Amino acid sequence: MARLGKKYDKDEVIFRQGDTGNCMYVIQSGEVEALAESGDRELKLRTMGPNEFFGEMALFEKAQRTATIRATKPTRLLTIDKKNFLGGIHEDPSLAFRLVETMSHRIRDLTDRLARNENCG
Repeated sequence: MARLGKKYDKDEVIFRQGDTGNCMYVIQSGEVEALAESGDRELKLRTMGPNEFFGEMALFEKAQRTATIRATKPTRLLTIDKKNFLGGIHEDPSLAFRLVETMSHRIRDLTDRLARNENCG
């Protein structure tokens, strides 16, 4: 039986901050980390595992990737482009809610982290 998705090795970069994106990714197996890069420094934003997704902002705007994503162990990812995403929402509208819910959690987490760093200054 053929397996969907693409396999990435440990420490392999899926995409870099600043790249232009046109799809999102769903983690089928393995683990990735999101990193913010500034000069030669890396700030680990979060770690994600099976059934989590990333890169979703590329479906809504043609902007540069806001983080670097790197596999932390052997990982298999499924890519979803805008056409497939919209088709999926048509079949199951709750997908849109789950996407917005996850994005909202990420924004709240980032806001909390920024507030904590500002208070440490």
